[in-house]
Amino acid sequence: MFDTLSDRLSATFKNLRGKGRLSEADIDATAREIRIALLEADVALPVVRAFIANVKERARGVEVSQALNPAQQVVKIVNEELVAILGGETRRLRFAKTAPTVIMLAGLQGAGKTTLAGKLGLWLKGQGHSPLLVACDLQRPNAVNQLSVVAERAGVAVYAPEPGNGVGDPVQVAKDSIEFAKAKVHDIVIVDTAGRLGIDQELMQQAADIRDAVSPDEILFVVDAMIGQDAVNTAEAFRDGVGFDGVVLSKLDGDARGGAALSIAHVTGKQIMFASNGEKLEDFDAFHPDRMASRILDMGDLLTLIEQAEKTFSQEEAAKMASKLQSSKGGKDFTLDDFLAQMEQVRKMGSISKLLGMLPGMGQIKDQINNIDERDIDRTAAIIKSMTPKERAEPTIINGSRRARIAKGSGVEVSAVKSLVERFFEARKMMSKMAQGGGMPGMPGMPGMGGGPGRQKKQVKQAKGKRKSGNPMKRKAEEQAAAARREQAAAQGGAFGLPAQDDKNFELPDEFKKFM
Repeated sequence: MFDTLSDRLSATFKNLRGKGRLSEADIDATAREIRIALLEADVALPVVRAFIANVKERARGVEVSQALNPAQQVVKIVNEELVAILGGETRRLRFAKTAPTVIMLAGLQGAGKTTLAGKLGLWLKGQGHSPLLVACDLQRPNAVNQLSVVAERAGVAVYAPEPGNGVGDPVQVAKDSIEFAKAKVHDIVIVDTAGRLGIDQELMQQAADIRDAVSPDEILFVVDAMIGQDAVNTAEAFRDGVGFDGVVLSKLDGDARGGAALSIAHVTGKQIMFASNGEKLEDFDAFHPDRMASRILDMGDLLTLIEQAEKTFSQEEAAKMASKLQSSKGGKDFTLDDFLAQMEQVRKMGSISKLLGMLPGMGQIKDQINNIDERDIDRTAAIIKSMTPKERAEPTIINGSRRARIAKGSGVEVSAVKSLVERFFEARKMMSKMAQGGGMPGMPGMPGMGGGPGRQKKQVKQAKGKRKSGNPMKRKAEEQAAAARREQAAAQGGAFGLPAQDDKNFELPDEFKKFM
């Protein structure tokens, strides 16, 4: 969503590199470019003004003028100001002292409240809670059925006593759900309320009545991150009419400009607590302002990447894989079955392009990342699953006829099977070196890495002189010719064995002609 903003900011900071000191004109030009970038991203004008004022004030101060690298200091200032307008510190859910904790979802129709109720339920279930989803949207056609389906997919309970489609009292359903949750020992109640296409009195009154009936511990305003400035206006109307404690951004993976995310916390004074960044129920997490600012500035989001890896990979499996790679057999205990298991674990973490996008500096190659074919993992898995157990354990036995059989079974070309096996051997060798503390092969100047001091000397020694022929007769003739040339040069008495007279007739020995 923030690709355009990231590109503009990266281009702006690139112009500052290499400058030992920033002039007033440099600061003004940088501020102007940042202002244009924010306005193009559909950030609210009051937010842009406050942001630029803070950046310019700090950029003219001591922290930049006395910095060793002013450009990096400006990036640091912009990063800190972005964190500030995004809400500062991460806001956590407040839980009731006595269960159940009641969370009420409010927002316009189409913002994604019902789906988000399932995502929040699944997320809370992963935190060790027992959530209950309550269907209080009794106006929208099939809203109750949708919530029931979402709850089933998330593996959480649902309370839906009324059929909906205009039938039933949402306030009574909300009130009864609290007693139901206590009876069934649910520690969290998530109330899905009705929305409208726009702000109206009926919507506000119903939301206020449900709020008064259940006294929620948290009221979360769900806003579509793709609707731009309207998101801010709607949020202000809900804040004044019903009140809310935090914001949840849905559809953050869209291709809109993302100004709502940068504006809403600053304008309403309520922090963004959660963000939904995909269609799957798992594409949901707490909103971290510092991590989002890092993503916007193309600094990556390694903490989120690590957290996702910890959720997916078990410590026991990781230790098992490490022991195989560290074995005395040079990692040969690591088989294609292990390789397949690792790939499937990575796939569970989510889209490969999204994972790569969390790494620092990936904005420079985002076109390549966006063009990654996610089906490549499926093709690789199909090739490995078409092998026999012995072939997976000992890939060295895979010959031409076996490759043809595997290719036919997996629906790929024979060359794809050959390429996979070769890449597996290379990957296993590299991972084994890294697991044994040798580092990545091929990196010069570091212990255990190809191109260390000993290796460099050996390569220099081999590079000296002319390569000798492998044919004994030819090699003897070459040696005799070289000896004759040396004797002739010595007889002429030139420095270093080269003729010293008559520069016009000067000619290099044959050994050096290949370098000219």
